[in-house]
Amino acid sequence: MIINQHQKTYKDKIEKEKGDLGKRPEWLKVRLPVGDNYVEVRNLMRTQHLHTVCEEAKCPNISECWNHRTATFMILGDTCTRSCGFCNIKVGIPNELDLNEPQRVADSVKHLNLRHAVITSVNRDELKDGGAFIFAQTVKFIREAMPLTTVEILIPDFRGSETAFEIIMNHPPDILNHNLETVQRLYHVVRPQAKYERSLNLIKWFKTRGLKTKSGIMVGIGEKKDEVLELMNDLVSYGCNILTIGQYLQPTKMHLPVDRFVTPDEFRYYKEEGLKMGFKIVESSPLVRSSYHADEQAREIF
Repeated sequence: MIINQHQKTYKDKIEKEKGDLGKRPEWLKVRLPVGDNYVEVRNLMRTQHLHTVCEEAKCPNISECWNHRTATFMILGDTCTRSCGFCNIKVGIPNELDLNEPQRVADSVKHLNLRHAVITSVNRDELKDGGAFIFAQTVKFIREAMPLTTVEILIPDFRGSETAFEIIMNHPPDILNHNLETVQRLYHVVRPQAKYERSLNLIKWFKTRGLKTKSGIMVGIGEKKDEVLELMNDLVSYGCNILTIGQYLQPTKMHLPVDRFVTPDEFRYYKEEGLKMGFKIVESSPLVRSSYHADEQAREIF
């Protein structure tokens, strides 16, 4: 939800300037969730009392991914302590930590026989370590249950705490993902409790510890093309290996509006430029989300 004045002012400005964008273009239309695998994954999440960012964030690729028996597990509960202007995950006071959650995630990874597991979370700023211990335990249990499965974690910034980073490295993932989400100019409205430089430094910190690093952004939320290229250059210079770029889609009318539908040609341009800059992998198209084709990216980079 939009809860601060900066976000409300920006929302009103974009809505006034953009006019009516009309219906979504054909390249943004997706299939409804169907299929036996989709049903099995959904039922597994219910019986294990687990959350997925696929559902909480209304990911447009949920049908495709779940039918391929892949999902992004969301740990640390379903309530976030931050109020990002783009995100559909509920904001509030989180419940107590579920210390059995890491084992249930590992059991689900084993049940699905995943070659690559992606783990993300809400922000838990009220915790001293931001939830880093639960991340580390989840990776540990997945390693024990599925030694050949590669693990990717999409982490919050932990407010830049190197103590939290060190906890993560007690059981390091194969790929460390942290999304910048948007260009530096828009942080005060899109990610008001985050800092652009802090997120870049996080990526650099884990890169210097030998991990493959990844980040993702949205476009169509008010950024300019030159700002996207500047962000991409920043990520490369801080050691980012993999980049995902997708179209921002407004979850509800209370969230920041879409200011334009970015064309497939522009997405191809970002991919071409990113590979020239030095990214190992650039996944750039309208429906790309942070964990889209993550299993294929892992096979390619290792």
